[in-house]
Amino acid sequence: MSGETRLETLLRSMKPVLREGEFVFCTTAGPPPDLAALEPVGLFHEDEGLTLILRRERAEAAGLACSAVFRMVTLSVHSSLEAVGFLAAITGRLAAHGISVNPVSAYYHDHLFVPAARATECLSLLAELSRGT
Repeated sequence: MSGETRLETLLRSMKPVLREGEFVFCTTAGPPPDLAALEPVGLFHEDEGLTLILRRERAEAAGLACSAVFRMVTLSVHSSLEAVGFLAAITGRLAAHGISVNPVSAYYHDHLFVPAARATECLSLLAELSRGT
């Protein structure tokens, strides 16, 4: 497995990047929608239906309901899928400040979906955590 596994290195070199746009989580229990048109950044099959993570404007254009709006923060460090404690340290820091986070781990990076209104605060907290403060 490639990617960094050492917690101290991961935290020190996470380099969070706030992505453009707003994102929502939607679900559909029926046949899958036209995924090519929606361009989801993520999807997950659950027993209750298909969960889609996509740009807010695409969900609205497709008439898909959502309940919250998020911003996506990408942690630029190439983290291993076998790394231990990285997301726990991050989510713990954000939770201590009352910020919810929906993390998604992909092959190269971890992505955090945080409430849109608290995205800037999230970046500040991650910068402090990266500096060890």
